[in-house]
Amino acid sequence: MTRWKPSVTVAAIVARTDADGPRYLLVEENTPEGLRLNNPAGHLDPGESPQQAAMRECLEETACAFVPQALLGVYLSRFQRPGRVVDGQAQAADDITFVRFAYCGSVGAPEPGRALDAPIVRTLWLTPDEVRASAARHRSPLVLQCIEDHLAGRRLPLDAVTVHASVWQV
Repeated sequence: MTRWKPSVTVAAIVARTDADGPRYLLVEENTPEGLRLNNPAGHLDPGESPQQAAMRECLEETACAFVPQALLGVYLSRFQRPGRVVDGQAQAADDITFVRFAYCGSVGAPEPGRALDAPIVRTLWLTPDEVRASAARHRSPLVLQCIEDHLAGRRLPLDAVTVHASVWQV
């Protein structure tokens, strides 16, 4: 029997407030479906905690150091993509279940000279209404869900996620 293996991802939910109210940090990235908007996010790598992964992914995708302040939540979603042909090559269909650990916190200024990860085109600071209006361009339904949860005041302590020392053993 084949064991089901969901894909573990992380996200950084970053808000700042200006005269017009809150704005959320998003990235615009190239995907097989075209340019999409996403929270700074990515996959959990071996030997790191979800919190460390969120910090790394945010730095890689925005050039800004992320300081987690709370766990926003743990989310489950499913992504399905039909098979397709890309550059004359058949691509298999995808059916992936994602487990997302979303952290909220703050970022500093972008590190001078630091390049963004290859698929990232740019970073954006959008109002909640702008995020809602762009839902058709979101990489995942969790982009908006995480922002709505943040706006609703959802916060869990960082120690709600326990990482056993065996994760770092080689």
